[in-house]
Amino acid sequence: MSYCKSQYPLIALFLAILSGSVFSAPYTVNPGDILRVDVWNEEDLSREILVRPDGVISLPMAGEIDTSNHSPSEVANEISKGLAKYMKDAPQVVVSLVDVPGNKIFVIGKVIQPGEYKITSDTDVMQALALAGGLNPFAAENDIRILRRKPDGTQIAIPFEYAQVKEGKALHTNVILRSRDVVVVP
Repeated sequence: MSYCKSQYPLIALFLAILSGSVFSAPYTVNPGDILRVDVWNEEDLSREILVRPDGVISLPMAGEIDTSNHSPSEVANEISKGLAKYMKDAPQVVVSLVDVPGNKIFVIGKVIQPGEYKITSDTDVMQALALAGGLNPFAAENDIRILRRKPDGTQIAIPFEYAQVKEGKALHTNVILRSRDVVVVP
């Protein structure tokens, strides 16, 4: 008898959870990231490229490509569309991440080591505070906020209940941080 996911839906779900494919969102390209663009059979068009501060990359023939809120595969599709205007067949394009210096968070205020931190995997608020060496003795545990800028440019403040989370309560406030989030510890 051969294995088939449809025969074993609970096993398939369990394997998906273990691999992280159920809960993790795809990585979105950030300004400052370095991308590798490979165009099959077109070595002159393949290159490494830095994402500009406005989230745009420029490629010969493809033009200006906005990478904002797009995964690497979505960026590859946009490049392919741009190049298809000048090629007989739609080209096969692969975009991969070389380095992610644009994927960073900031921790400021009453922590041991405030600063900018490059993150390479899902990082929650408690982990960010650990990266910053923890709270100093004068920190206001119950007034911590995460400042997050929405795509339209407006900013929101998300409360974080450190005192509750360290006791295993209010865990919903221990959110996964997004690139360019600022954790403020008064």
